Amino acid sequence: MVHKQFQVSKIAAGVKLLAAVVAVGAAGQAFAANDTTRVIVQFQPGKGAAVKSAVAAAHGSIKHEIFGMDAMAVEVPAQAVKGLEHNPNVLLVEEDVKRTALSLTTPSTGTPYQLGQSVPWGIKAVQADQLSDANTSNRKVCIIDSGYDNSHEDLFGNNVTGEYDSGTGWWYTDENHHGSHVAGTIAAINNSGVGVVGVNPNKNLKLHIVKVFGASGWAYSSTLTTAVNKCVTAGANVISMSLGGGASSKTEQRAFDSAQTKGILSIAAAGNDGNTVISYPAGYSSVMMVAAVDENKAWASFSQYNTKVEISGPGVGVLSTVPMGAGSESHLTVGATTYTPGDMTGSPKTTATAALADFGLGDAVNSAVSGKVCLIQRGTVDFATKVSNCQASGGVGAIVYNNVAGGFGGTLGTTVTNIPSVTASDTDGAAMKAQLGQSATVQVKATNYAYYDGTSMATPHVSAVAALVWSYFPTCTGSQIRSSLTKSALDLDAAGKDNKTGYGLVQAKAAYDRIKSLGCGN
Repeated sequence: MVHKQFQVSKIAAGVKLLAAVVAVGAAGQAFAANDTTRVIVQFQPGKGAAVKSAVAAAHGSIKHEIFGMDAMAVEVPAQAVKGLEHNPNVLLVEEDVKRTALSLTTPSTGTPYQLGQSVPWGIKAVQADQLSDANTSNRKVCIIDSGYDNSHEDLFGNNVTGEYDSGTGWWYTDENHHGSHVAGTIAAINNSGVGVVGVNPNKNLKLHIVKVFGASGWAYSSTLTTAVNKCVTAGANVISMSLGGGASSKTEQRAFDSAQTKGILSIAAAGNDGNTVISYPAGYSSVMMVAAVDENKAWASFSQYNTKVEISGPGVGVLSTVPMGAGSESHLTVGATTYTPGDMTGSPKTTATAALADFGLGDAVNSAVSGKVCLIQRGTVDFATKVSNCQASGGVGAIVYNNVAGGFGGTLGTTVTNIPSVTASDTDGAAMKAQLGQSATVQVKATNYAYYDGTSMATPHVSAVAALVWSYFPTCTGSQIRSSLTKSALDLDAAGKDNKTGYGLVQAKAAYDRIKSLGCGN
């Protein structure tokens, strides 16, 4: 049993991975008064060498040459920017803004998925189980993210290609975990007894991976622009981006506008800051912005909301693939009772068994719990302090139970501990209070799957459905598929289009039925 691992990517100015929890922050000030600044320079065709000479003369350096465009990212002294702007070979100078990553199941019954797998709730919510992916070999989804664990038991064997990047490395590794989670939602394989299934699970859909994020989880808009152009060159029909940032880029927008004119559908995350900030690239008119909803089809409170939100996808408690061994699975028993704990992100993967002891709020060291498992109430101090105090007291494991109704997932942040820790609901905490002194076992095991929250998780649902529906009507354009998805979406929140959920939750079968009945353009 895989338990929930709630991660919400909070994104500051730039493009963030929507992974464990991801979002978009406010845009930074262009050309801040630093010693140097990084900018994108667009130049006249054939004038690259002259511009490079001008950059060198200004004591700057070339950071990235944008694939498919007469443009490059450079770092120059701030006072040199004006000179570049007035260079006759230069068409545009703009800030090279950052981009960052923006992170519930039922057992398979054997139809349409093989037995022994978990079916994430989002698969049925978007009607992917009602539409065969047999035709999807005629579609290609380009995933711009942190890579793809091609050794994964539920990803290996897909029809997948990718790019090498001098900054992030080969496409088939994923140091951030975000890209593999996104890919699993799109195309985790229908393997008997193994893991989960994606929207397109039968190894027919073509995937192309462009890796722009390393372990740090952010990239520049120049890198994203190159990635978009590489997706176009690779023959993508859909470009899926669980990333975003709070500042727009004319160079970036030009690439997406160009992709749209070639019939490509670009789809990106709205962001996870729960405010009205418009994230880019999702905010460009040539890109479809995706918001997140939960398993009750209610708007997720972290999902950014504004007039650009166009459609929604499942984005809370989404179970999918992460690099082999990178996920965690928590177990807890006290006496003869087996509990269902939540994950404490950052806990070491280990097991401890000892008598259960009351550690109160865990806000102070107390040697009375030495050699015991600490039962700790949530509140007053953060989780890392509670677990660290238990460890400093000689405790061998920690259970943090809720001080309000329900279960929850916690995180230790950057704090490193060496004892296993889990979370528990208020009800389970009360039950364990009556079991003090009994033997407790806290176990955190490595797994190959994880539950993430975020508009990063909603986006691949929409991208995958777009490819699935489009595979039945390959003569439609990307813009026509986009229109059909919005017109067939399940209306949520306020009637009609609204700022939180757009036109509603994407629906595969409904979109297919609409196009079959009315054609591509209606």
